[in-house]
Amino acid sequence: MRIGYAHVSTDDQNLHLPHDALQSAGCERLLSDTVSGARVDRPGLAAALSACREGDTLVVWKLDRLGCSLPHLVEIVQDLYARGVGFTSVQKQMDTTTSGGKLIFPIFASLAAFERDLIRERTNAGLAVARAKGRHGGHPKGVVQKKQKAALALKKDAGYSIREMCEIVGVSRNTSYKYTQDGE
Repeated sequence: MRIGYAHVSTDDQNLHLPHDALQSAGCERLLSDTVSGARVDRPGLAAALSACREGDTLVVWKLDRLGCSLPHLVEIVQDLYARGVGFTSVQKQMDTTTSGGKLIFPIFASLAAFERDLIRERTNAGLAVARAKGRHGGHPKGVVQKKQKAALALKKDAGYSIREMCEIVGVSRNTSYKYTQDGE
């Protein structure tokens, strides 16, 4: 069975063009989402992926409509491949059920892994430079201790509610409970 998945990011966009393309590609079932492409939790995508069985093919109109990033796209297609499910993109004419598609997709996977490694290297280099300059992440300990002492003092003064105490100290309700519980 060919299962089509379409995605648009806003209500202003419509699904007519991708739906027409997916129906022309022979999709028997269409699932879709209208949410930001950056979101991983898309109910239509989840339903499309769970509907795919061994021997089925997931069809999308464009590659960028499936994953929220290249690594996410690669992860989805690798999962489909492991389950014996094919993948086809109508616009890019990529089809993992063909020998050419099987050849090209590992290149995409390699690029995604390369991208992850570059991000990790840049992050670690930035952290090393910051440490060399004497900067360390997180809140300065003195500030946290001062806020905790202030929260404890306000808690002992029965004239303040939890909400007022949070506003004065500048912390959330959960943090105020943590500060006053730990300090008792």
